Amino acid sequence: MQALTHNENWKLDPARCFNPEPTWRQTATELYETVKDLPLVCPHGHVSPDLLADPAATLGSPADLFIIPDHYVFRMLYSQGIGLETLGIPASNDTNLPVESDHRAIWQRFAENFHLFRGTPTGLWLTDELINLFGINTKLNGVTAQVIYDQLSRQLASAEFKPLALYKQFKIEVLCTTDPPWASLEQHTTLQSMGLRVLPTMRPDGVINLDAPGWVANIEQLAQVCRIDIKDYASFIRCLEDRRTFFKQRGATATDQGCQTPYTERLPDYQAEAIFERAFRQHLEPTDASRFSAHMIMEMARMSLEDGLVMQLHAGSHRNHNQFLFEEFGPDKGADIPVQTEWTNNLYNLLNTFGNDRRLSLVLFGLDESAYSRELAPLAGHYPALLLGPPWWFFDSVNGMNRYLDRVIETAGVYNTAGFNDDTRAFASIPARHDVWRRVTCNWLAGQHLKGLIDREDAGEMALDFAYRRAKQVYQLDK
Repeated sequence: MQALTHNENWKLDPARCFNPEPTWRQTATELYETVKDLPLVCPHGHVSPDLLADPAATLGSPADLFIIPDHYVFRMLYSQGIGLETLGIPASNDTNLPVESDHRAIWQRFAENFHLFRGTPTGLWLTDELINLFGINTKLNGVTAQVIYDQLSRQLASAEFKPLALYKQFKIEVLCTTDPPWASLEQHTTLQSMGLRVLPTMRPDGVINLDAPGWVANIEQLAQVCRIDIKDYASFIRCLEDRRTFFKQRGATATDQGCQTPYTERLPDYQAEAIFERAFRQHLEPTDASRFSAHMIMEMARMSLEDGLVMQLHAGSHRNHNQFLFEEFGPDKGADIPVQTEWTNNLYNLLNTFGNDRRLSLVLFGLDESAYSRELAPLAGHYPALLLGPPWWFFDSVNGMNRYLDRVIETAGVYNTAGFNDDTRAFASIPARHDVWRRVTCNWLAGQHLKGLIDREDAGEMALDFAYRRAKQVYQLDK
């Protein structure tokens, strides 16, 4: 191995994300100073409650923390021909593919290829974590990999880097998880008894999307926790309603569901029953899954209107596009790819049924940027029930956020958007992700002020709304 170079000057630019023009940068910096230390409100994400509820839980090794669970990381490495098995990710089938178990070797491979993340949001988040959270001041590369691994390992084994300690260090005010409808939510009860606002969010995809892997087994789990014999469509709906009540009693303020196409259609009960029965027999007809999904978006909106849970709809991803990878390693391996998405006609049935009712809060997330100004902002700027979520997934980035703000705010306004959420499984990245959003929104607002479009007082209020207040208001977390 090459000799380590002790060039201890790895730093982040304190003015990152800000326009280099001096007056613009100064105004952005002033706005950022008012919001940078606000508590973090995390209304949507995928951090496991087990991580916080178990006092013995740790973040594991550096490979466990930064690489193995994070599809943002390993999808980039895979794109350069690095096999997932060499990154410690096991196959899901019976091929007996050898999996790298040496976490030092995994980390070395990652470090040698850290340059691949230059210019990406993942690279910015990772750099922020390494420098600001762990105090690493030597740039990560193949030469420095093992010394940095040792430093990270010592810190991750210490009490200060236990998940619960970091939760408090991050100043997280509320953290919402994403949970299947059959979840017991015992961990949430434990965490809330400890005085932590860790709230569940019901994600029904595994039972409302008939083509979901293991759908029949998921229905059986749902029936077991509901103590209802799900024998038909009517009992299925009754069980979902019961679980929503259960989640709400344990602090939930929202549900979350995903679909490839946001088509909405209310089916007559007899048609929904017929499709549901065919799903049980595993004899679905070609259009059954898509029509039932469209119907269940309508049903979830109806339930949200009745019980007050915020409804989140994520649309526009072709899941598991890489069939080889899906068959070899299973879902969620970085091969979910955006598709062109139409909203105006697809949501017509839903919005003309529920869109004018202020009791419903429907937050939309999409991956087709061309729809921002063409459809999403005009829809959100009109229908009382509709709100826009922040830039999602591939567009949770500096440039993606700027494009979103340019295309959405002038039509929908700030108050038809839902603030920010980090939507992460990588627990340690939460502060970095919020920081990027706060920097970008303050920089954008500085530009609006300097162009004479908003005054300084309004810019300051909007910065607070973007960073903190809107998420609390939209997700009913200020109660």
